[in-house]
Amino acid sequence: MSFTFYKINTQLLALQTLIASLLLIAGIKSFAQKKVPGKIHFGIIYPLSTNGTHAPLDTNNLSIHLLAGISASEQGASFAGLSNIVRNDTRGFQFAGFSNHIGKQANGGLFAGFLNTYAGGEAIAIAGFSNIASGAVKGAQFAGFANIAKAVNGVQFAGFANVAKTVKGPQFAGFINLSKKDAALQLAGFMNKAKDVKGSQLAGFINIAGKVKGAQLAGFINVADSSDYPIGIINIIKNGEKGIGISTDETLTTLLSFRSGGKVLYGIIGIGYNFKNTDEVYAFEAGLGAHLFQSSSFRLNAEVVGTGLESFKAGEYFKTSLRLMPAFKISPKIEIFGGPSINYLNTNTFEGRGLNKSYISTWENRWGNNFQALYIGYGGGIQYLF
Repeated sequence: MSFTFYKINTQLLALQTLIASLLLIAGIKSFAQKKVPGKIHFGIIYPLSTNGTHAPLDTNNLSIHLLAGISASEQGASFAGLSNIVRNDTRGFQFAGFSNHIGKQANGGLFAGFLNTYAGGEAIAIAGFSNIASGAVKGAQFAGFANIAKAVNGVQFAGFANVAKTVKGPQFAGFINLSKKDAALQLAGFMNKAKDVKGSQLAGFINIAGKVKGAQLAGFINVADSSDYPIGIINIIKNGEKGIGISTDETLTTLLSFRSGGKVLYGIIGIGYNFKNTDEVYAFEAGLGAHLFQSSSFRLNAEVVGTGLESFKAGEYFKTSLRLMPAFKISPKIEIFGGPSINYLNTNTFEGRGLNKSYISTWENRWGNNFQALYIGYGGGIQYLF
């Protein structure tokens, strides 16, 4: 009796499971027919897949391959252990352990361990090594090494280089950004280059551009046809100004300096000699300046400059100065300048301490045996403009 009852319950449970499975299959089939056109493609590598040798001609809604898959187009997601190869367009997200290769437009996302190649589209592309788009990209490119595109309306991030013909968004690269035409913002560890920049350029060493509407900030040199706000030690601006001058200050440090920049900002670099010291006599300076006021014969300049003295032996002397330098043109190409300065001094030599006698404030760093001080100074010189 109990065995018969157990048998009936087991049969009922099996029947319930069968009905639920049929309903589930029917639901999935109905959803696929109404919502999701296309095939579901499973395989190992072409032609070992559910689409067989016909795979390059098929459009799929979902593709999953152990190694690599090929299709005409993808309307959903595709996953491959190595590569996804799509001859035409994609809509959705493509994930590959090594590479994605889209023949036409990629719309959605491309994620590859090494490489993404595509003709363009509205997508985010992330690759361990490189993203290469032969056409226009609307979205973002992130690569461990390089991003390459014809045109970008979005953003590029690369560990080494970004290359594009036109960029309407920012470029961020560990080494170099290159835009053959326009760029909005370029940030690189070494170099930025663009024809025209509608924003700013920031580089560890050099910026090169045609017209720049924003600022150029470089660790060493800026080059442009037009740039009013270059921030660098050397600024070669076609419509800007360059000058070679000689100057001296309250310590008898005499410098031959090169000033270069745009209509507002400029850079300063110079070498010279101190006529007061015996050992620390070799001088150098580097800094930035700004034209606060300009007229045909007079202008007021402000400069922040670091000046060092060296004997190339033990000891150091470094002075940071804020100068206010009125300048008068005595001819179209020659001007004289001079004015007060406030200086912060840091030195550990007796010669350095003795260069100035009057200080606003002094203190010593006992651990480094450094003498530090604030004082008011002065300086002036003459400059040839070209």
